[in-house]
Amino acid sequence: MSWQSLEGPQADEELAKLAKAIGHAARVHILRILSRKEARVCSEIVDELPLAQSTVSEHLRILKEAGLIRNSQNGARVGYCINFDCLRRLKALVAII
Repeated sequence: MSWQSLEGPQADEELAKLAKAIGHAARVHILRILSRKEARVCSEIVDELPLAQSTVSEHLRILKEAGLIRNSQNGARVGYCINFDCLRRLKALVAII
């Protein structure tokens, strides 16, 4: 992701990608869940949503590909947390519309 300019074709593409990632209510809910704790594993997120584990995993993949969340692996467990730099960038891109 290019993080320099807030305007122009690259910034427009970046905003579109981020907006698409948060364009589903379940993904917004996941971001809210992650904002309440430093890191959570997938099973903890699944416990808070009325969705199958595979569906939650797909939403996590989309958020991660957009850069909105990060993950780290500890053995078989994968922890997820918000990438606050990317979230701040999204806020900045939206603020100039």
